[in-house]
Amino acid sequence: MNTSVLAQKRQRINALVENKVSFAGEQAELSIYDTYQSAQQVALHSSELLFCGMISGKKIMHVADSQYHKAFLPEQSFVLAPGQKVLIDFPEASLYQPTTCLAIEISSDKIRQVANALNLQQQISKDDFFQYVPRLVHSQHNVQTQQLLQRMIGLFSENEPHRDYLIELSLNELITRLLQHQSRDLMLSSCQQQRSTTPFSQVLLYIEQHLSDSLDIDSLCKMACMSRSKFYQQFKLAFGITPALWQQQRRLQKAYELVQQGQPVSQVGYQLGFNNPSHFSRVFKQSFGAAPTTVAKQGN
Repeated sequence: MNTSVLAQKRQRINALVENKVSFAGEQAELSIYDTYQSAQQVALHSSELLFCGMISGKKIMHVADSQYHKAFLPEQSFVLAPGQKVLIDFPEASLYQPTTCLAIEISSDKIRQVANALNLQQQISKDDFFQYVPRLVHSQHNVQTQQLLQRMIGLFSENEPHRDYLIELSLNELITRLLQHQSRDLMLSSCQQQRSTTPFSQVLLYIEQHLSDSLDIDSLCKMACMSRSKFYQQFKLAFGITPALWQQQRRLQKAYELVQQGQPVSQVGYQLGFNNPSHFSRVFKQSFGAAPTTVAKQGN
């Protein structure tokens, strides 16, 4: 993040709360917000989608149109739908340890463009897997998304050769990740409520009900009525990951929730099929940027 242009601009402090440095692209704008003192109920909204990622410190997000009051921490994404409003508290911000966040405002036209391009490849069913749903997304993001956000900071803040083209590629990737994340969540929710009839409905529901078990790919192929090769191809097209990685991510997300709720770390690991505590701790930290013991302390 410490590129020369960005570092110079951030040194000019014009406001102690949400000091903003922005860089514009053709269909998006990236901003870095630094807050240097404790504050409450600071309003934020945008007419376009706003993809936020915490860099340092802690925010408490209060979403105006729902009873949503949760901490926003590093290694997390917080996506506001166009027009959605949020009020933010900064409980830990100080002059020497500012709370820092990045926000990428993305035009609705760009999101539709990416969704349409993805749907041209969509051959699973007549259902539109890739259609942005204008609602709040708050989740842990993986290492790949974290690396992408870091790369985008450099692309936006420096006048590198082919800057606009590289920004467009990174935006395509970020939007794709968001759409895939939403499609996974919506599909999983539909499966759990027995409302989905796509070829992967029973597959996802079965995996969710057997997170601690080893995957039987042949059985999953039969559920989806597909050959092994087509199953892998279509699953990755729909969700951006392999079935094994899907299960791993669902295990880890469930583990994060249980650890945050105060359940013993070792018990959670064994409960979700991680028989080696050190392996569980290692993959948990790789996924969330913090050890399970650290997350447990944050939840207390």
